[in-house]
Amino acid sequence: MEVINLEKIKSVLDIPVAIDLIEKGYVALSNGVATVPPVGYLGFADQPADCHIKFGHIHGDEVFVIKIATGFYDNASRGLPVGNGLIVVLSAETGEPILLLHDSGYLTDVRTAIAGCIAARYLAPENVNCIGIIGAGAQARMQLEYLQYATDCKKVKVWSRPAEQMPDYQQDMSEHGFDVEVADSAEDLCASSRLIVTTTPATAAVIRSEWILPGTHITAMGCDSPGKQELDPKLFAIADVCAVDSMPQCVDHGDTHYAISEKLVSEADLTELGDIISGKAKGRSGADEITIADLTGVAVQDIQIAKAIWQSIK
Repeated sequence: MEVINLEKIKSVLDIPVAIDLIEKGYVALSNGVATVPPVGYLGFADQPADCHIKFGHIHGDEVFVIKIATGFYDNASRGLPVGNGLIVVLSAETGEPILLLHDSGYLTDVRTAIAGCIAARYLAPENVNCIGIIGAGAQARMQLEYLQYATDCKKVKVWSRPAEQMPDYQQDMSEHGFDVEVADSAEDLCASSRLIVTTTPATAAVIRSEWILPGTHITAMGCDSPGKQELDPKLFAIADVCAVDSMPQCVDHGDTHYAISEKLVSEADLTELGDIISGKAKGRSGADEITIADLTGVAVQDIQIAKAIWQSIK
């Protein structure tokens, strides 16, 4: 088994290729040609931290993938990365480990940012006046960077509950060519932005339904395990399109879960992102529509981002 370090991973990863592969992965999932077992989840009682194990196989592929990802949310105050982990690529013919991608969680961050880009491609309004980013951590930075593969908008508002993070975010992303303004509140951000991305580990809604104006798209990234929540469940009731990356997963523990449990929407009101990509279901069809993408993270993303590395070096 070959071990690929982070430096090599960054040097060989082709982002447009990875975006294309992950789109195809979503389609495979929705078409029922991917085996993706339920996510393994480990929470910690003594600190805000979790570990996810995602694994799966796209039928016909030469390889399958197992990914371990951790999120230790106090690490920021310790001067350490919040996310970490690794990916193992194995032969689908023999079960032999082929590659260990020692990425320290980098590929998880990349494939998550790519998911936000893909959601925006199919659901955001054609003309985005301002991008709103809720959260100011590593994923908040990457979401904004990768949205440039979906929109050329450079005007940004950011809001984060730890207010001390926002000045650094503003400075860092301004150096990347964005015109970043710190919002007075989450409500202020929603009033100004028609493409909103939430990137927090929140356990209660940070966006209220009454704040969202017609023509807005929201991508919710943070609700990836039980107990987390970023969106007011009433948002799903007013949305014209409620997209999910995985129907069973989002119903179980995504922001969608809260809307379903409160009977504001039913599973029949939900559409998988893979079906929108393939054209089986409609995405945004009007400038004034409100659209939501609830993205909890699925193993096909990890399979495809690992394949992007494997194909580049084999």
